[in-house]
Amino acid sequence: MGVVTDRRPVVRVREGTRAARPDTLAVEEPLMVRLVEPGPAGGSSALTLTMRTPGDDFDLVAGWLVSEGAVAAASDIVAMRLCPDEDNTVEVALARGVEPPRQRAFATTSACGVCGSDTVVEVRAGLRWPVASDPVTVSADVIAALPDLLRERQRAFDRTGGLHAAGLFTADGEPLYVREDVGRHNAVDKVVGAALRDGALPAAGTVLQVSGRASFELVQKAARAGIPVLSAISAPSTLAVDLADECGLTLLGFVRGDSMNVYTWADRVR
Repeated sequence: MGVVTDRRPVVRVREGTRAARPDTLAVEEPLMVRLVEPGPAGGSSALTLTMRTPGDDFDLVAGWLVSEGAVAAASDIVAMRLCPDEDNTVEVALARGVEPPRQRAFATTSACGVCGSDTVVEVRAGLRWPVASDPVTVSADVIAALPDLLRERQRAFDRTGGLHAAGLFTADGEPLYVREDVGRHNAVDKVVGAALRDGALPAAGTVLQVSGRASFELVQKAARAGIPVLSAISAPSTLAVDLADECGLTLLGFVRGDSMNVYTWADRVR
């Protein structure tokens, strides 16, 4: 487990007075993901470099591989390890026959997902599990309670105010996995990766609650994990709505108090 928070000096100005004090901030550090090449040589090549909050790094890598369409089961990943010779580096070995994702020729930020590299049609065609056929229904009361349930489990946010969160819940509102990160995409990847490593994908009959807005990338990540319902505290984008509708995923936004907007596949909300 890496260091999630750290302290820095700050000058606080309030009502005309200044005071020097330490402040607790969320840690953001790079994570290099390297693919171990098959064969006795055992070399490795860089797959991607992302900015993230340390902790749950194996979940993050596993979830990213799901989001990239490379893996669908825990057995698709032979091994992961923290590289002993390089800080903030995870080496991953894939099972024989598993095609690795394309290499990224750039560093992704903590706010970056797939950065629009896939179209709606491409994402839908690449889905392993058809979420449109998932028969789950969720009561509006359960959905309305999810933001508070998620917030209660944001331990690092309490100290920093600077972390996104994602949580996977049952249709009855029971928490399955909750993760935090400076990047909302990373938080979702950590949740999906935890589910993958537990053998819980596809995540049929579940709801993914996120602490911010719903982007195209978050809808893609949910759909590729077989999650039929995505609920966001803030607004979705137009492309997020289009992708959710095309994939058969129920997308909710502005889930605040007893109010919410259901943008797609509203029959799942009762």
